[in-house]
Amino acid sequence: MQTNIRIANLQDLAALVDFNQSMALETENKKLDSDVLNKGVGALIADPNKGFYLVAEQDKQVVGSLMVTTEWSDWRNAVFWWIQSVYIVPQCRRQGIYGMLYAQVKELAKQNGNICGFRLYVEKENLIAQRTYEAMGMLESHYLMYEE
Repeated sequence: MQTNIRIANLQDLAALVDFNQSMALETENKKLDSDVLNKGVGALIADPNKGFYLVAEQDKQVVGSLMVTTEWSDWRNAVFWWIQSVYIVPQCRRQGIYGMLYAQVKELAKQNGNICGFRLYVEKENLIAQRTYEAMGMLESHYLMYEE
């Protein structure tokens, strides 16, 4: 089946909100507020300075997505792209869709010219996702993440 990868637009809002809710429930057993999520996803789509979503389509249906946000690195005088909110609909998993999304991230970074690397975080228990990221050439970082 043909898969098309493109930058998301406002017509993708409902699918992206649904994907985020499904991913949070599946990976963290969290229910996300629909109103907040609609506003948050919409704000990112409307403001490229916040980042962007990529979507994967098959037969004009969105079947996967990921979000990219930025982090300035003064040590490198360049930008890291953070990959977040990765979701592939269950019936389309293990078909290489994440690999296609990641390849497009790398191509866009190459076109940008000031991207020094890619980062993401993953739940400690999500071993399937960890294996997928490792298969794409990503390595576990020596950093721990803290938040408040």
